[in-house]
Amino acid sequence: MAQINPTPDPNRSVFINCPYDAEFAPLFDAIVFATVCCGFVPRSALDSGSVAEPRMARITRAMFSSKYSIHDLSRCKGEGSEQLARFNMPLELGIAIARRYTEIDEAQKHDWLLLVPQGHQYGKFISDLAGFDPKTHDGTVKVMVPRVMSWLRTRPDAVDTPDPPEVLAALPNFAQAKAALAQTWNDDIPWADILLAAKEHVPA
Repeated sequence: MAQINPTPDPNRSVFINCPYDAEFAPLFDAIVFATVCCGFVPRSALDSGSVAEPRMARITRAMFSSKYSIHDLSRCKGEGSEQLARFNMPLELGIAIARRYTEIDEAQKHDWLLLVPQGHQYGKFISDLAGFDPKTHDGTVKVMVPRVMSWLRTRPDAVDTPDPPEVLAALPNFAQAKAALAQTWNDDIPWADILLAAKEHVPA
């Protein structure tokens, strides 16, 4: 089996910050696959699996090893009987924004994409984001893929990539391969195997 570089080029690395629940899983797979199809390497807190290290340490290491990041705020609203919102995603977005201002070299400044569902009221609880232009989506893979690809293809480190319809057509094959891996690994798939499966199904 082909191997994934254990230390990917930071200029081609994209940290993905999004919900990790079952409902969002198809969109997460779409973001990962679209990122790979654009010639970049997805990074996340899942990189190193469960190790004797705090989750925040893994998150910051992966993010600070990535020139780019993608942040989805889909879960920042009241849920459950207590109507509690999840703020892990805004917290990690804040880290990405701070990281941008720690880079002295303009060419290496961290660059990030903000994704929000249509009608999302993020501006009411994170007013400091006023002036930024997030990309909106309707919660479907059909819309998510072009949103991610249109941003990645305009980054300085972009390469020639398939078009969104080609990626959408190949996405079910990746999803099927990932489902097979989930059975093999009892739903604890090594991150490198997910990336290999994505690379194997990139449209020619």
